[in-house]
Amino acid sequence: QVQLVESGGELVQAGGSLRLSCRCSGRTCSNYAMGWFRQAPGKDREDREFVATISWSGGRLDYADSVKGRFTFSRDNGKNTAYLQMSSLKPEDTAVYYCAVGQFAVRYAPAYDYWGQGTQVTVSS
Repeated sequence: QVQLVESGGELVQAGGSLRLSCRCSGRTCSNYAMGWFRQAPGKDREDREFVATISWSGGRLDYADSVKGRFTFSRDNGKNTAYLQMSSLKPEDTAVYYCAVGQFAVRYAPAYDYWGQGTQVTVSS
């Protein structure tokens, strides 16, 4: 069983930066792909938006067009932790951000097997 705990979400002004962390416990996540998804206010769970994904080795990275060039996904397998560095934040980035792990680094949320509880990011204009 894998447990994921996200942290780092908070209120920030537009143009600011945040770093989200996702810590994996229970089993090592070093053999899994990891992903970040977000759920905007008023949206259903099924409408979680893909943000970024990284393969177990870090060799494959993929970003949503909406965050490309502003967000950076990295992982430290020795610490069983992944990071999402977010910069040039916009009000439309406001959402609950979820970390997930699965077999493949894909954009398809149902492909991920384990999910964290989420961390709230609010970007004020």
